[in-house]
Amino acid sequence: MSYPDTYYRRTMMEEKVRPVLKGAADCDTVIIGAGLAGLTTALQLARAGQVVVVLEAESVGFGASGRNGGFVSPGFATGGEEIASMAGPENARKIHLLSIEGVDFVRDTIHDLAIEGARPQPGIMSVLRHDGGSSLKAYADQVARKYNYQLDYLERDEVRSVLKSSRYYQGLRDAKAFHMHPLNYLRAIAVEIERLGGRIYENSPATATTLDGPEKIVSTADGRVKARHVVFTTGGYTGALNGRLKRAFLPIATYVMLSEEAPDLIREAIVTTDAIGDNRRAGDYYRLVDGGKRILWGGRITTRAASASALAGELRREMTGTYPQLSELKTELAWSGLMSYARHLMPQIGQMQPGVWHCTAFGGHGLNTTAIGGKIVAEGILGQSDRYTLFKPFGLVWAGGLAGLAVAQLTYWKLQAQDLWRERAA
Repeated sequence: MSYPDTYYRRTMMEEKVRPVLKGAADCDTVIIGAGLAGLTTALQLARAGQVVVVLEAESVGFGASGRNGGFVSPGFATGGEEIASMAGPENARKIHLLSIEGVDFVRDTIHDLAIEGARPQPGIMSVLRHDGGSSLKAYADQVARKYNYQLDYLERDEVRSVLKSSRYYQGLRDAKAFHMHPLNYLRAIAVEIERLGGRIYENSPATATTLDGPEKIVSTADGRVKARHVVFTTGGYTGALNGRLKRAFLPIATYVMLSEEAPDLIREAIVTTDAIGDNRRAGDYYRLVDGGKRILWGGRITTRAASASALAGELRREMTGTYPQLSELKTELAWSGLMSYARHLMPQIGQMQPGVWHCTAFGGHGLNTTAIGGKIVAEGILGQSDRYTLFKPFGLVWAGGLAGLAVAQLTYWKLQAQDLWRERAA
């Protein structure tokens, strides 16, 4: 298969190789991209009885959907105040509730399809790198009041009893959130789509489209698909096929490393099965995998492709700076992936023209948001709801091209500097 060498590829449970599209195919909806957004859309359409075709340029879950941190928790990459300023307070509330629904959707799908390989593990902890307990308590109270959603507040001693680092102060624990093996989840969904009659073609990149009129045509090198609806879910790997979509996001690379197997050493630093994310605007995230035998640690972004092994050195320095007791822990593997970020830092979900849909720009939003995006696009196609219109304020605005990438990298460095200054002042 054409997957990069990642922890998820090494522990992938389903190995089916799917065919290349050859000749003509007819369907109700054709979906371009077999990541989480595309497969969720296809799953919901197939469950409703539609005939669906999914075209994937590589293999199921090849992109960011199959090589990320595996976090499933509510929220978005941008803050609630920013969302409310663009969408209005009531719609902002509905949008946040969608992110909570997305967590439930992924959890229910794992249960309903008995996806053992997803290995869901409950609990995600968000921790402060500066003393700020009062602000965390206020936030937890606000979430409970507005969304009837409980976050457990942790004092500094409670945090440090399980995360043995002087870098950490207070925290919030989300018991309903969880982390999982994303690639096994995706490939199980693909199996279910096929069981329901859907067709998935791998190594079949779309090369051209005809989108005007009631019948849409998507062509590949060796075939073409006719459909009433087309859904673009290509994320950070979007090429020149749809210029409007490509101009509307920035491809941002993020990096992940996997430690060697060293459970006894790891227990000297981390004694929780929760996934961890810190509060820095340029922060890190990590979790134990293989039953606590290894650490999967992610973070850092670049706007140009960089060596994953070189960036892993930076990640490792961050890990050992946080946990000096892990200074002897070696890195076994490192990889990267491209995420798509819109200028407004929100997902881009909607209908570009009659019968032509997009569901993308999920960088930094977590697996739950990507999944709920696919679900509400399917609802729109089926005429079941117009919930996708909640994202209308977050449209396909130009992301700035090369200048936008430069600004994004400078902004990231600025955030890193601000984080460092705040920690030193604490």
